[in-house]
Amino acid sequence: MDVKTAIRTVELFEMFAEVGKPMTLSEIARALNAPHSSCFNLVRSLESCGYLYSVGGNKRTYPTRKLFDNATAIASYEPAIPHIRPVLTALRDAVDETVILGALHGKRAIYLAVVEGRQTIRYSARAGDLKPLYGSAIGKALLMAMTPVNREKIARSLTFERVTDGTIANADALLAELNESEKRGYARTVSEHVAEVGAIGCPVVVDGVVYSVAIAGPAARIVPASDDLAARIKAALADVERSARDRG
Repeated sequence: MDVKTAIRTVELFEMFAEVGKPMTLSEIARALNAPHSSCFNLVRSLESCGYLYSVGGNKRTYPTRKLFDNATAIASYEPAIPHIRPVLTALRDAVDETVILGALHGKRAIYLAVVEGRQTIRYSARAGDLKPLYGSAIGKALLMAMTPVNREKIARSLTFERVTDGTIANADALLAELNESEKRGYARTVSEHVAEVGAIGCPVVVDGVVYSVAIAGPAARIVPASDDLAARIKAALADVERSARDRG
């Protein structure tokens, strides 16, 4: 399987997750903006492997539960999330804002788990989302956990892209912000990657691996409550780290 086919396979399942209904081959090709022949070969290959099936004997196609079952099995073996997710859920319940677990992924941060707040106006995200280290509380918290030498090395290797008026513009500004983050004890973003969104983040070490946890939501709610939210995150993460030591 080449790279293009692999990406198209992922896009196919993401499309079904978004559309939520069986689709014809022509509909699939239009949705993926791909040649009909390529989609035909992809669908037939996935059908032969048991990942897709024809609905009602007609030309519409839909995923089987094989992908779900495999994904569930994979998730059950994740090294840290099964232990951290209950804490994320409890934290969400306590503050009613979106709570995120992230890790370093190359020169970006990746969301590993997202427990969304239940308020109508909230920050929405998905596991697998990639965010800039300089523009996310998750990313800044990960940088906070590094030694000063490694932190500066990574900061000066980043490409800074301005997406809002609040986006950090260069490595010097980022390093200065991280120094302030260390003084106050937590990372913070305010309209830096998404306008009107604020977030508070703190690092946590589980089984020798550095993660970070953030609470995100409308800046108007997050900023005034920053110290309280950070204290709640730290208290929750202290429990996580104690549990990890007990397991170890």
